[in-house]
Amino acid sequence: MGAPLGNQFWKQRSKHGRDKIFSSPEDLWAAACEYFEWVDNNPLIAIEFYGRDAERCEVEKMRPYTWDGLETFLDIDSLREYKTNETYKAFSQVITRIGKIIYTQKFEGAAAGLLHANIIARDLGLADKKEVEQKTIIVETPDDDE
Repeated sequence: MGAPLGNQFWKQRSKHGRDKIFSSPEDLWAAACEYFEWVDNNPLIAIEFYGRDAERCEVEKMRPYTWDGLETFLDIDSLREYKTNETYKAFSQVITRIGKIIYTQKFEGAAAGLLHANIIARDLGLADKKEVEQKTIIVETPDDDE
């Protein structure tokens, strides 16, 4: 049996909605720093073969910082709410700083040859765009029949 119509039971709740994941910008910053530290301490491992005998070697490769990686590390669906919602305006400075760190790490990693430059350039919106202007000129020639 359901609750009676017109009831006011919802007013009896101790709180409305769920708790914020990050109660302050400082908490978000500390969590982002943990992610950056984890990425730095857990490089990607590539298997490569060297020499005449094709000796197998494990080579550490730079792991890039990413928004998706940060969100996965923090176990949240998206930071979009913190970026766009006026309720989280206090977080905008931290979100901007995190974005700049992610951008800089990717850019510098690609510039130094530690990350695949083409993939990183596309991710950062640095694709090489070329505009090609094409002109067509139609020249009418007299017909041979005349």
